[in-house]
Amino acid sequence: MRTVIFDLDGTLADTSKDLIAAANHCFRLMGLGDVLNPELDAGVALRGGRRMLSEGLDRLTLFDASTVDQYYPVLLEAYAEAIDTHTVLYPGAMEAVEALRSGGIGVGICTNKPEALAELLLTRLGVRGAFASLVGADTLPVRKPDPEPLREAARRAGGDPARCLLVGDSDTDRNTARAAGVPSVLVTFGPSGDDMAALQPEALIASFDELPDVVARLLGP
Repeated sequence: MRTVIFDLDGTLADTSKDLIAAANHCFRLMGLGDVLNPELDAGVALRGGRRMLSEGLDRLTLFDASTVDQYYPVLLEAYAEAIDTHTVLYPGAMEAVEALRSGGIGVGICTNKPEALAELLLTRLGVRGAFASLVGADTLPVRKPDPEPLREAARRAGGDPARCLLVGDSDTDRNTARAAGVPSVLVTFGPSGDDMAALQPEALIASFDELPDVVARLLGP
């Protein structure tokens, strides 16, 4: 079976505002106030919790790796408590997923979000059942850009890892697909959309409406 594997944050859903809220919770506990801006720092948020903490502390010339380590669990707890307050699926995302499934293509998720948080978010958004697999940052001993999580997501979705592609929004996704020897499709509607062309993926999409035709071209019948 052919499979299409999706990244989650910044690809299927805009999770940036809830992630930033969790990071700012940590910064307030440190006595620093709200360091990250929900509008301006969306790209930072989609790089994950540690990146947000590191970036915020670095801006204030307070970066310390031990502080990041100390507050990362606090951030995860705060995020889990308000994981879907502002998060929304990107327009057309689930319509594209259903079109792929109707065409006999398996769909799954490969994310660097911890698996339990990804499960929680997808369940809260009411779409977990649409995906045949979910591989998170801690599902395997390795995470993206190592190719094995992508391959495992394809296998768990009932597919051949050699006949899959990865839909994502970052150099991590591009490098994961390249390491696995399969195509990548990068979205240009996220916070880092203007940077995607330079990564030279096999395809770029500005809307999920384009995805089924791109998949047909890249994966064949």
